[in-house]
Amino acid sequence: MFFFLGCLLNCTAWAQTPRQAAGEQPDSVASAVRGLQEQVRQLREAVAEMRSEAAQYRAETVALREEVRATREQLAASGGSPAQNTSVATQSAPSSAQTSGVTQATTQSGSVEERVSKLEEESQLLSGKVDEQYQTKVESASKYRVRLSGIVLLNLFSNRGMFDNQDFPNLVSQGNRRGSFGATLRQSELGLEVFGPHIAGASTRGDVQFDFSGGFPDTLNGVTTGLMRLRTATLRLDWSRTSIVAGQDNTFFSPLSPTSFASLAVPAFGYAGNLWGWIPQVRVEHRLVFSNDSNLTFQGGILDNLTGEPPFLQSERLPQAGERSNQPAYASRVAWSRRAFGQPMMIGVGGYYSRQDWGFGNHVDGWAGTADWDLPLSHGFSLSGEFYRGLAVGGLGGGIGRSVIFSGPAYVPGTQVNGLDSVGGWSQLKFRPTAKLEFNGAFGIDNPMAEDIRAYSVSQSYLDPKLFENRGAFVNFIYRPHSNLLFSAEYRRLRTFEIDNGSQSADQINLMMGILF
Repeated sequence: MFFFLGCLLNCTAWAQTPRQAAGEQPDSVASAVRGLQEQVRQLREAVAEMRSEAAQYRAETVALREEVRATREQLAASGGSPAQNTSVATQSAPSSAQTSGVTQATTQSGSVEERVSKLEEESQLLSGKVDEQYQTKVESASKYRVRLSGIVLLNLFSNRGMFDNQDFPNLVSQGNRRGSFGATLRQSELGLEVFGPHIAGASTRGDVQFDFSGGFPDTLNGVTTGLMRLRTATLRLDWSRTSIVAGQDNTFFSPLSPTSFASLAVPAFGYAGNLWGWIPQVRVEHRLVFSNDSNLTFQGGILDNLTGEPPFLQSERLPQAGERSNQPAYASRVAWSRRAFGQPMMIGVGGYYSRQDWGFGNHVDGWAGTADWDLPLSHGFSLSGEFYRGLAVGGLGGGIGRSVIFSGPAYVPGTQVNGLDSVGGWSQLKFRPTAKLEFNGAFGIDNPMAEDIRAYSVSQSYLDPKLFENRGAFVNFIYRPHSNLLFSAEYRRLRTFEIDNGSQSADQINLMMGILF
């Protein structure tokens, strides 16, 4: 019986493990697995105790039934007068105290039998659910298991002011102040995960994630039929304490993002203090385990040296400034995690370096120092966030997406190039009164240094060179009536500052409904 319950918990943990999107940590998963193992152990002990009690009550019931049967046979065999029968009955029947004990034991036995019967029914139900979890959901061309996942997400949004992007905005732009209303499903996601063979003692796994935010087709009402876009695609080799990850993934040295279903296509506060990017990379992770609740994680790797520039051509890929340096970008991170108030706690610090060649002998050394935290404050409350300080990190969303500022046209010899110095970060307060309901409030800011932007009288860049600050804030609630359904509402406010035109602000109310699978 406990075998099925254990299988259910293990399979449920496997089935409900979220996709490791941007920000999920292996140490958090390990802590959750250890918690589940402890629950399984306690459940097995409880089931064993119940089975022992049930066996004892059944034995007592059998003995009592045998005594009653013998008494009845003795009465029937006597065949005497009523007085004799009464005498025999008096001699054979147990005393009133014994009768009371028999009745109580029988009642307890019946109660235990009912409990055992109920447990058997629940076991059959759980067994059916376990079998359902092991069903092949997606057919694979190989013998290895494949799992389909994703979310169908409907966003209804109402804007007051003008954004750069109406459904998931990052900046405020000048324009119609009357606002707009619309709906989109192009933030819906699809994912495939394959579980491969064991190689050199390591389990292998691969996954790929897509959404429909890759632009619009040139057709009528094309804004509602977004183009499919590759988000992440990774291959993993996992040993007990060491992992190797290769593919296109989020920035592991800046792993967290605020909780917002209004911003899945671009993480919340992207270009407003949240460093992020789906960047090809190879990294190694190693964990030092101090106890069941405490470990230290070391991460280090190389990344495609991106600088935030848009593609030069749509049909051909030409090297950009970071790639022209003929070397990758480098990054590392150290994180400590443990459990507090029954929740995972994590603190991490990271570093990043990027050598960039902007042509005509102009070289820039980009760098960033990062810090991230996820701190339980009490039962139900937690505080998370990130901070960065860096130079020429437009490829990570820093500097409002710009790495450098030019004194003139970038293609003209003699044009001077300055790396854009910037600082930013975000923080979020979360409250979860129940497992199905949570409330979030967050604030983010990205602040390029004004002296860098004003260094040239006619500054130029591949994005608006006059932007010198971008702020964002939101409050939302998320309700999950079932494990695969969610309802959410969010109010968001963005404010972008320009050197010449002051500031522009805009607001958005976003209502969301999603089905996860």
